[in-house]
Amino acid sequence: MRLVPGIDQESGRRPRLSYEAAILLAALLVVVPMLGAALLLVYSASAREHWIVLLSLGLFVSLILAFRLRARVVFPLYTLSNLLEALREGDYSLRGSRARRGDAIGEVVWEVNALSQTLREQRLRVEETMALLSKVVAEIDISVFAFDANQHLRLINPAGARLLGLHPRDAEGRSAESLGLLDCLAVDGARTLRRSFPGGEGRFDVRRSTFREGGLPHELVVVTDLSRALREEERQAWQRLIRVLGHELNNSLAPIKSMAGTLRALTARDPLPSDWREDLSTGLNLIGDRAEALTRFMLGYTTLARLPPPAKRATDVAALLARVAQLQQGVTVVCDCAAIRDVVVELDPDQIEQALINLLKNAAEAMQQQGEIHVLARIDGDGGGERRYLAVEIVDQGPGLAATDNLFVPFFTTKPGGSGIGLVLARQIAEGHGGTLTLENRRDARGCIARVVVPV
Repeated sequence: MRLVPGIDQESGRRPRLSYEAAILLAALLVVVPMLGAALLLVYSASAREHWIVLLSLGLFVSLILAFRLRARVVFPLYTLSNLLEALREGDYSLRGSRARRGDAIGEVVWEVNALSQTLREQRLRVEETMALLSKVVAEIDISVFAFDANQHLRLINPAGARLLGLHPRDAEGRSAESLGLLDCLAVDGARTLRRSFPGGEGRFDVRRSTFREGGLPHELVVVTDLSRALREEERQAWQRLIRVLGHELNNSLAPIKSMAGTLRALTARDPLPSDWREDLSTGLNLIGDRAEALTRFMLGYTTLARLPPPAKRATDVAALLARVAQLQQGVTVVCDCAAIRDVVVELDPDQIEQALINLLKNAAEAMQQQGEIHVLARIDGDGGGERRYLAVEIVDQGPGLAATDNLFVPFFTTKPGGSGIGLVLARQIAEGHGGTLTLENRRDARGCIARVVVPV
């Protein structure tokens, strides 16, 4: 921080007189020599030559004091001028070296110093924020373009340069038409486009907005490559699916291969053992059971992959729930349908019934076919302009959910002989009706809550 001479610092030696008092005293001193000379002339009988000398001396001293008064008045103003010029030039390191409270000029210098410190801190924060913003814009994998009112590129980030296959210096200043971004500038708000750029092709989310710089309108275009994210999600989904399929196929093919080898060795014996027919029958039965399990597995896959869209019709929800409750054997199903008595909803009763059967079966198996399952149904929403929903909750008394990562992974199951498609099929049915399926552990007791919500 550089110091500019001014008024005494608050922390240093303070002047005996304030600026106003010092100026007043200096102004009085200017007239004292002439006043003294006039008094001497009045009360003395000096010769004319002495009068001229005396008046000339008084005038000379008064002029010297007047120039000193001028310097004392002007010097602080120059100090303030230098400080304000430094602020105008963006140099916030200058400070008035002798600012103090209780003084006219000192107060001004004090406030200018405070203003300079405030502007310095604000500029530091702005520079740090701009540096962070520039770093974020440079590092994100989203293309950012800024165009002026003539649709010439004024700003581009590295991701945008990679998308266009150009160096940023070669792209800046070019028109949107020459860059192939004219259709992006025509987007109103947000839109998904299928485009081919030098840096990639596929589906892109394009968002356009306007801003002003220097009082002139500019346009900001943000382009996000959706294909890469979708491909990554698709790759992960295929990996999970193949992992589960491989696990299920290996579980069936391994015993089939082992038993086939055993039967081959059995039939190769000469003579055959006395119980070879029994061993052969047992082995063939095992191979048939595993083949049947694979058939059920593939049938479940076909059912999941070919689920038709819901054929909605007016359905009495209370009657549907009562029918589903009667189908579940081994446990007691208690239905609380008072809130939806005589309520008719447009939905596909066959698909909803299948989804609820799957959820009830999961709940019964979790409880090991013991205890009670409570089915609660209600209509959410007051109907006053708010969308209404049918909510069906299946509350069990089982051990609850230990892990939820693989709940909706197709063909993943922890139950012996399970297919791993029940929950997936139920969620697909709910989403086909525009609703949701969620599972969560109970908070009031041990167990789980399966909640199906569909719009009414």
